[in-house]
Amino acid sequence: MQITAAVVDEAHGPFAVRDLELDDPGPGEVLVQVTATGFCHTDGIARDGEMPFPLPGVLGHEGAGTVLAVGDGVTSVREGQAVVMGWPWCGECRNCLDGEPRYCLRLGELCFSGARLGGGSALRTTSGDPLAGHFFGQSSFATHSITPASALVPVPEGMPVELMGPLACGLATGAGAVFHTARPLPGASLVIYGAGTVGLAAIMAARNSAATTIIAVDRHASRLQLASELGATHTVDAGEQDAVRAVTEICGGPADFSFECTGAPGVIRQAIDSVGMRGTAVLIGGAPAGTEFSADHMTTLWGKSIVGTLGGSGHSPRLIGALMDLYAGGRFPMDRLVEYFPLERIGDALEASYSGAVVKPIITMPH
Repeated sequence: MQITAAVVDEAHGPFAVRDLELDDPGPGEVLVQVTATGFCHTDGIARDGEMPFPLPGVLGHEGAGTVLAVGDGVTSVREGQAVVMGWPWCGECRNCLDGEPRYCLRLGELCFSGARLGGGSALRTTSGDPLAGHFFGQSSFATHSITPASALVPVPEGMPVELMGPLACGLATGAGAVFHTARPLPGASLVIYGAGTVGLAAIMAARNSAATTIIAVDRHASRLQLASELGATHTVDAGEQDAVRAVTEICGGPADFSFECTGAPGVIRQAIDSVGMRGTAVLIGGAPAGTEFSADHMTTLWGKSIVGTLGGSGHSPRLIGALMDLYAGGRFPMDRLVEYFPLERIGDALEASYSGAVVKPIITMPH
């Protein structure tokens, strides 16, 4: 079928909106008519060639829409059902079987190869040339997407489908880092470095936990103000203060948990230095492949943990479903973060995201 999508031809190149051809869904796959897709910095990293995704191709991995058709063997969703397209997973490796599909041993192949697991892409140009697709199993900067049925999470009736896509990655990543990785006990202190989508999601999740000290660190006054409105008990302007010292003063010592949401090596070190004995620094932010960071050996040796977390960990249906319920109950106001851009303005969405003018741009699809 003919679809419209934003194509990146080469590293650092622009998003070019074009007509393409998309195959029918194969066994275990679903055709989704995309309503809207969040723009994530991971899309920017891949566009810039700092992630091993072949170009030319179609990016986008925070999609939500409506099921148009299902392939053979699919019984988990039905035509006409609204869905969020979560991350793909093989369901057969030891990590999937251990209940941690975010760490599927075939995740690299599923997300970044540009092809289906069985080989080949469902996308091609109108002249028949193949294009890389299946980015995070979806390539949803497009009006339509082929995605594995196992990655889909149903959207409850009445929920705004156009808002739900970022739950697939950015929002689930920040919230899951609190709920799954940290699991703060009553009275815990948390510091979040970077008040973007992931950091603000962590703050909203922390507000739904038993943590009592929630510190947001950023350089943008508007982001810090929003963080306060969404649940931060304290804010630190990293452009005006020594963040580690400020955190220590607020907590009366090191924090129990830090969450690094920027991927910047200098900020990673600050996050590590903000926790002490038996404290945990949680690394979340995406950095280009090959990035290294440092930590002080002695203070880390004294019971400090440094742990990475991917996509919020756990199962998409449980985590994303819970966040939908929290949103419906007014306890996870993710609508405060977003601004909508039509597909033909995807370049503007990227610039708004990178400049900090918009926390979470969402690309809406023409139909």
